Amino acid sequence: MIFVNICIYLNINPSKTMSKCEQCIVRQLNSLQHLSKEELLRMSNCKTSKIVKKGELLFDEGEYVNGIFCIKQGTCKISKISENGRSQIIGLVQKGSLLGERSMLSEEASNLKAIALDDMQVCFIPKEEIIRDLQKNPNFSMDVLKTMADNLKKADNLIVDMAHKTVKQRLAELILYLESNFNPMKKSFIDIHLSRKDFADIIGAATESTIRLLTDLKRKEIIAYKGKYISITNSRALEKIAKGF
Repeated sequence: MIFVNICIYLNINPSKTMSKCEQCIVRQLNSLQHLSKEELLRMSNCKTSKIVKKGELLFDEGEYVNGIFCIKQGTCKISKISENGRSQIIGLVQKGSLLGERSMLSEEASNLKAIALDDMQVCFIPKEEIIRDLQKNPNFSMDVLKTMADNLKKADNLIVDMAHKTVKQRLAELILYLESNFNPMKKSFIDIHLSRKDFADIIGAATESTIRLLTDLKRKEIIAYKGKYISITNSRALEKIAKGF
């Protein structure tokens, strides 16, 4: 009954099933790869699935997640509202990632918000199942801790970048990051849809300033646009900007 109530609260259909965890390729991209076949079979019996449409919330600030989400398909942005009401995007989470570990382990409400950038397919694994595996499987526990430590390192780097790098540097670094992480096949355009406001919220700048910088990069033929998708046309020039030259 408790699990059903959690599913209802999170708008998850308990009767809807997806591929079995032990057969899912996505789990090889995160800590779930360290679970045994028996543990994965048990997880398959208790996990549920959810479709999150573009622009919809996966979870909100102040919400108790009570489990973790495994991203099977799609990308979401992770953001936090500052005291002055400004949104700061602190990460882009894509296929294969887990979400919700920190608030689940701390037993606190989430201090972050996750919004789908495109249609997403996610699996929800209830807290009771994850805690059981963390207690009994040291390899799984260690990998979860390593992932959380890596996220803390990224947060530290973000703070330093905000303090010591110019907005133009941060924008150039962001575009290079998007090229590296969202264009593995080196297609013409980076396969992620970010609005101008999203760019501004990631680099911590005003939307108007960000638009001017993007326009300047386009005018200098360093980047190009196709609708709202972006491509790099002069990587060397963009790398020089990112380094402060």
